Amino acid sequence: MADLIESKDITKIYRSRGLAGSKHGFKAVDEVSVNIKKQSIFGLVGESGCGKTTFGRALMYLDPPTSGSVIFDDVPLGSLKPKELRRFRNRMQIVFQDPNSALDPKMSIYNSLSEGMVNLKIPKEQRDRKVNDLINLVGIGKAYLRRFPHELSGGQKQRIVIARALSMDPDFLVLDEPTSNLDVSIQAQIINLLIDLKNEFELTYLFISHDLNLVSYMCDEIAVMFKGRIVEQAETELLISEPSHPYTQKLFSSIPGGAQRIGVKSLNIGELGEKTIREPQKEEKSQAGCSYYSQCPMGDAECSLSAPFLRELSRGHVVSCHKIRTGK
Repeated sequence: MADLIESKDITKIYRSRGLAGSKHGFKAVDEVSVNIKKQSIFGLVGESGCGKTTFGRALMYLDPPTSGSVIFDDVPLGSLKPKELRRFRNRMQIVFQDPNSALDPKMSIYNSLSEGMVNLKIPKEQRDRKVNDLINLVGIGKAYLRRFPHELSGGQKQRIVIARALSMDPDFLVLDEPTSNLDVSIQAQIINLLIDLKNEFELTYLFISHDLNLVSYMCDEIAVMFKGRIVEQAETELLISEPSHPYTQKLFSSIPGGAQRIGVKSLNIGELGEKTIREPQKEEKSQAGCSYYSQCPMGDAECSLSAPFLRELSRGHVVSCHKIRTGK
């Protein structure tokens, strides 16, 4: 399957305020390169604050990257003028984590769903027909079209947010923690809806989450992010069975039954927790070293002096670690 999105060395820096702001800043995303195949679900997993959402927004040029490039279906997004980018962005939509903040409380559900089509000057008759189709597609009755967000449940609001994203006939959706604010029973319904919609409309997803079980269930390929960098990436089955980076192993060991389920080979997960607790934490090093050095039980002088780069362990399985040897 061909790639829909090719991103190379995406970096996002938020500058500090003040006279010296241009010299200082926080690097939220650090030289991330991922390719997303057409009609696939690519998972991006990591702790809160690691840069997942920032990367998703940069990928769509909602918050353009400081450096790096994004090619969407052979079109370099960085080469588009603002008006061209606005028109092109119809093909890329985002479903946010919190449906309460995603919907305007003063707009009816009908107006929320038709707003994008109004901006595109689509005739009212055609808008009405499409809104009715969308509301049925996400499993909500037409009676809700005249209601306002506060009259809907969390699950219903998230369905409306999904329908609104589909109103633009996109090829690509960024799903930013789309179920994290919902009850567990409602989460399953939304996930099944997203899978059905993907298959029906041949969509491509970037699925951002901190829920490893959910990512493992949903995604064809998974990238693990730590402090703005990808530390490991592989097809889902391979990553689950053979997590290689110490951080990936730690993440999977935190899942109930995860330590017994995964095939850990490079270090003992049981010992990892003990070392992290008993040994005094290493001092944080400069950005020249590995970002995971201070928490890694395998870290040494080499790790503190130079940052590792992604290296291929096997076909499609890459890891960023000095201590993981290739050719296993």
